[in-house]
Amino acid sequence: MNELLNTALDLAAAGVPVLPLRQGKVPFGNCRICAGNACGGRPNMKTAGPCQCPAICHAWAAATTEPQVITSAPWARAWRQARAVAYHPGGAGLTVVDLDHTEAMVWARATLPITKTVATTRGEHWIYQGVMRSVNAVRDGVDIKSTMAYARWLGAGTGAMTALPDVVCALAVKEPALRHTPQVIAVPARARGRECPHRTPAYLDRGMAMAEQRITEARDAIHATVYRTFLAVLSAHGRCGCLTEAHMARLFAAAQAKGETSRHCTDAWANALTRLGL
Repeated sequence: MNELLNTALDLAAAGVPVLPLRQGKVPFGNCRICAGNACGGRPNMKTAGPCQCPAICHAWAAATTEPQVITSAPWARAWRQARAVAYHPGGAGLTVVDLDHTEAMVWARATLPITKTVATTRGEHWIYQGVMRSVNAVRDGVDIKSTMAYARWLGAGTGAMTALPDVVCALAVKEPALRHTPQVIAVPARARGRECPHRTPAYLDRGMAMAEQRITEARDAIHATVYRTFLAVLSAHGRCGCLTEAHMARLFAAAQAKGETSRHCTDAWANALTRLGL
């Protein structure tokens, strides 16, 4: 049994989903049945998990912790050609901040909480406990690998792993820079003399229900979804003063159920108010 396969089996036993990488540090391509997602398995690889094909198809989605799959005939052929072991960080409950050069490492040491680090060919992997969406080039030389991505296994690394911090999650959010505000939730007051355009309470209730559903059903980009939902609610209902503390509490509860912190909710709300001039 080759060394890469032994490593893969050890990682799988520890609950880390693995897959082999071929020359060029890339996954093995889909088989002919799955080429172009003809199998209907995972169009554009937007959801986790392979189709029923026993071959190593769908890149990161092929990652598995099942030893019988890892040692099966189709995989055994791949291991003989493999050049490295990769793993699916999100599947292991992890996020990898991939620092690709010296400047990126200097930035990380000045900006991010210390955590487990693994040396790479050109830089370092900083590994945090927690899951988020994967985004490339969040800044020069910095990629985030977690859900729907793979990272090379380069050893156990050094240091103690820490929880995924908000500062890393914020790198993936395309919104105005987060700013900390007091934990008092500001609700826009009704403009004097302005008549509310909502003819019935049902109009606002439907809007709130749709906003809660949008947050609850988000599968990735949670930070961005929360901000955009707050922005949409305030745009539709913020100027007439119909929103109450109870409405905001419903939105915050939905966001926190998806893993958002109270601070991020408050910051996202404040940024939406500022953008709309409320």
